[in-house]
Amino acid sequence: MKYVCTVISVADISAARKFYEELFGLEVYQDYGRNIAFTCGLALQQDFDWLVSIPKEKVLKKSNNAEIVFEEQDFDGFLNKLKAYSEIEYLGEVIEHSWGQRVIRFYDLDEHLIEVGEDMQMVVKRFFASGMTMEEVSAKMDVSIEDLTKLLNS
Repeated sequence: MKYVCTVISVADISAARKFYEELFGLEVYQDYGRNIAFTCGLALQQDFDWLVSIPKEKVLKKSNNAEIVFEEQDFDGFLNKLKAYSEIEYLGEVIEHSWGQRVIRFYDLDEHLIEVGEDMQMVVKRFFASGMTMEEVSAKMDVSIEDLTKLLNS
């Protein structure tokens, strides 16, 4: 068995496609009209109720029980790009987790929760640039030196 993709329900396939292509730079793998699959494994489905044979009112919005997660090397640049989307509803401000990664959470056009975080390699490099040692970074992030080394070499 192999994992294929995650499908999310969208009201307007064209608007959702444009949003994910422009804001996140996703590339379309397959386009079936009301279903679009991106190369990353995310798929958009208009008429989700029809696809899975459930009543339209059972397709919930803003369920807050899952999130679509992206990492960005140029996190500050992404935040500036995000400002162009005035219709975005944010789930708070940028936060920095205890392990040092900065993240922002917001809802897409169909109220799916999205997290965009600073690329973890960039977090480690930021710590090194501030003068921290590998041992200090390991302690700060609660990650083994071996796993940090794997991250840096990936």
